[in-house]
Amino acid sequence: MTDIVFIALSLFAIAGAVAMLVNKKPLNSALGLLITMLSIAGLFALLSASFLFMVQIIVYAGAIMTLILFILMFLNIKDEELPDEPKKYMFIGLGAALMIPLNVLILKAVSKLPNADLSIVEGDFGDIKPVGITLYNNWLVSFELISILLLVALVGSIVLAKRRKPKEKRGEQ
Repeated sequence: MTDIVFIALSLFAIAGAVAMLVNKKPLNSALGLLITMLSIAGLFALLSASFLFMVQIIVYAGAIMTLILFILMFLNIKDEELPDEPKKYMFIGLGAALMIPLNVLILKAVSKLPNADLSIVEGDFGDIKPVGITLYNNWLVSFELISILLLVALVGSIVLAKRRKPKEKRGEQ
């Protein structure tokens, strides 16, 4: 049963990624990305990584996707404002073809791994306490720098959005 759920979640993740690439409208692409993020959260749940599962749902599928959707709705991009992409599918196919050798290399490496016990890991695997201890003991400065970087990016996007609005109002008058 676990194999069927794994295959289904993997197919959903791939289908969401393809939908994100192929859709012309930004909101539809964002929904494809949401499908991919939720599928990856399900894969974390299959690995018994409860912390990563919850972070994927709360932070990425929840907060980040809400932010992306609000930005897309705030910008109100019209179809005629979207760029023309005549070679889009050719580039997607070229990217997929370039990934085939890497995938073959990974599959060969995985097939040569020794058989290991893949049962559920006991103990504190996937819990939040070891992650928090490592994060705040070893990576505190990096954690704080990333939060400052995200704050600067948020302020920058607001400044850019406010600059765009007066130009549109002048054009309407």
